[in-house]
Amino acid sequence: MGGSFGSGQVFNEGTDLAFTDPLTGLGNMRRFFDKVDRLIAERAEDPAPFAIGIVDLDGFKPINDLFGRRAGDDILQQVAMRLKAAMDTHSTVTRVGADEFAFLYPLVFSEDAIVDKALMLVEVLSAPYDVGDRTARLSASVGCSLFASGEETTEILVSKAETALYHAKRSGRGRVVVYTREMEEAAKRVTRIEQALRRAVAGSEVEPHFQPIVDLKSRRIIGFETLARWTDRDLGFVSPSVFIPIAEERGIIGQLSQLVLRKATEAARDWPDDLFLSFNLSPSQLVDQNTGLQILSILAKTGFDPKRLEVEITETGLMTDPASAEKIVNDLRAVGIRVSLDDFGTGQSSLGRLREFHFDKLKIDRAFVSSIMDDKPSEHIIRAILAMCEGLGMDVVAEGIEDEAQAKRLIQFGCAGGQGYLFGRPSDAKTTLGYLRDAYRAAARVGGA
Repeated sequence: MGGSFGSGQVFNEGTDLAFTDPLTGLGNMRRFFDKVDRLIAERAEDPAPFAIGIVDLDGFKPINDLFGRRAGDDILQQVAMRLKAAMDTHSTVTRVGADEFAFLYPLVFSEDAIVDKALMLVEVLSAPYDVGDRTARLSASVGCSLFASGEETTEILVSKAETALYHAKRSGRGRVVVYTREMEEAAKRVTRIEQALRRAVAGSEVEPHFQPIVDLKSRRIIGFETLARWTDRDLGFVSPSVFIPIAEERGIIGQLSQLVLRKATEAARDWPDDLFLSFNLSPSQLVDQNTGLQILSILAKTGFDPKRLEVEITETGLMTDPASAEKIVNDLRAVGIRVSLDDFGTGQSSLGRLREFHFDKLKIDRAFVSSIMDDKPSEHIIRAILAMCEGLGMDVVAEGIEDEAQAKRLIQFGCAGGQGYLFGRPSDAKTTLGYLRDAYRAAARVGGA
């Protein structure tokens, strides 16, 4: 099979193999670039629009992990067959990455038309796949771009489609996005932030801030959660909701996390010994088997007692690679580090994971806490979580408590721990230490009175 669809182009065998993906029989990246280059050349005199797109399979890695590489290859062949069948005689589909396919529609002239075509491909790919005697389901994200002027090259069109694909994947599964100039500006801003963040991490400029976690009844501080804060000399304050996802996506999160943990444990050494330090691990760190060793190495260097450290992981992080996450969790717990499940109720984990992973603590997500006073379903969910944790012998902390009424309702339901602006906003190391000294002096005065 030559992998050239509807072109009438004849290749000799050697050239044909060089342009063919051996697994699927579709054309490869070279074939795709060749096709688009030729079309741009044909339309040099009269640059009529045409469309290209990149299809990325959502959640393909877990399929490989669950069913094995051979089953993964079989699914890729099924994907290729479906995509090829969906092409008309003028159009081309090729395999351009592990689970990425590129298509060329020479006779599609508008944004609306390419969105319709791409949505059809998403639908075609979402039907179940046969994997031996079982079935698997996948979704796909698509990024598209339109050839609009003779100045555009194949590289530019593909880059625009990749930018659109990035936006499609960030906005959820099964999405289709067509490139716009605004995306280019956003992509440039992301790159600027990434470059500045790399400099900041190398220069040790990202700082830990600490938010109190309290015993709800007594309001006594029992620990602090570490939160990364970054103010750049050119960009100013950059929100963690902006730079953390960029660090995750661009592979900086490991170095960033190690920097913040080192600074946080150095600061927390000066706290009273009964206070714990809580620290978040990102999903990509739960896939990296070096994570446990890196944490233990930092604790050894800073002299911080592992028994005073809690690591927080999210349900989503847990599900990225459950086997890897379980090994890392077990390694940490073996040296006395406690493990907390963060944002519970908002991710994709099953209740069975609570039994398998043996968490020490569960954190109720702020989404439930914020609506506890006026939303019956949130109230019932919180009650159910508390009852479940009592049965499993797990501690509980409710996040995002902002007013006294919420705190009282949570105490009434039997929730022991709380965190939120009601008890304190995140503060830097110096402010936190001063706050603790004042609090303990006041307690000592009361005790001695």
